[in-house]
Amino acid sequence: MLESFFIVGQQVVVLFLLIFLGYFCSKAKLLNQPTISGITNLVLYIVTPCILITSFQREFDVLMLGNLGIALLIATGFHLLNILFAHLFVHDPQMRRQRVLRFGVIFSNAGYMSLPLQDAILGADGVFYGAAVIAVFNLLAWTYGLVLMGGDIKLISLRNLVLNPVVTGVSIGLVLFLLSINLPYIIKEPMQMMAALNTPLPMLVIGFYLAESQIVHVLTDLNVYLVLFLRLLAVPLIMLAIVKMAGVTDHTMIVACVIAASAPCAAMTTMFASKFNQDTELSVGIVSFSTIVSIVTMPLVVGLARYLTM
Repeated sequence: MLESFFIVGQQVVVLFLLIFLGYFCSKAKLLNQPTISGITNLVLYIVTPCILITSFQREFDVLMLGNLGIALLIATGFHLLNILFAHLFVHDPQMRRQRVLRFGVIFSNAGYMSLPLQDAILGADGVFYGAAVIAVFNLLAWTYGLVLMGGDIKLISLRNLVLNPVVTGVSIGLVLFLLSINLPYIIKEPMQMMAALNTPLPMLVIGFYLAESQIVHVLTDLNVYLVLFLRLLAVPLIMLAIVKMAGVTDHTMIVACVIAASAPCAAMTTMFASKFNQDTELSVGIVSFSTIVSIVTMPLVVGLARYLTM
C-alpha cells in the first residue's frame, strides 16, 4: 500500500513542480493571457488528438477492445453517479453559484491532469483506456454540461460534438486500432513528439491560472468543501468499490479510470462559467483549490486502487 502511494505521489509531485513553474512564469510576467490561450488551443486541437491517436497504435487485440468497452461503461457510470450526487447534495440559493458548484462535482480534469498521470504511471495502455473516459467526458460536457451551465437545451450542437478534437482523435485512433493500421514513421514520429508535450504544457496552463486566481475567497465556503469531498474522494472510492464488486480485474484499466475519476475539477468549469455569465470567480476558485488539494487525495485514491488491483 505504501509503495503504491509513494509511486503515485512521486508522479503527482512531478506534475505539481511543472504547475509551480507555470505559477512562477505568470508571476514573473513570462506568461500572459494571450500566450496561455494559444497554448490551450495547441493542447486541445493538436497535442491531445496526437496522444490519443498514438496510444491506439497497436495490433488489434480482442481483449483490449473488450476492456475498452468496459472502460466506456465505467466512465459513463461514474459520470452518472457524479450527476446524481451533484443534484442530491449540492444546493445554493444563488443559481449562478449552484450551476458552477454542480459542474465542478460532475466533471473532472480528465484531460489536463489525468492523461499525463495515466501516461506516467501506466504508459500507453493507460492512455488507451483514458481515451474512453475523456470521450465520455466530452460527449457529456458538450451536451449535459452546456444545458447545466447555459440553462437551454437548444445550446446542444451535433456539429460541435462531431468536430470536437478529442472525439475526432479517439475516432481516428479507434479505426486505426480496429484495422491494425500502423502509421508510417514520417507521420507517427512527429505525432509522438507532439504527444510528449501533453504533460508540460497543460501543467503550465494550470499554474498560470493558479497564479491569477483568488483562492482565499473559497476557503470559507462550506459548499466548496462539499464539492471537493464528492469530486476528489467520495465518487472515485465508490466507483472503485463497485468495479471491484462487479468482478472487473484488469489492473491497468481500473487504475486509469480511477485516475480520471479522482482528478480535480475540470478547467472547463471556468470556461463555461465565463461563457454563460455564471459565477466565474467561484469557478476559478474551485478549480484552483481542488487542484491543490488533489496533491494529497490523488496519491491516496490512486495508490489504494493500485494496491487493491495488483
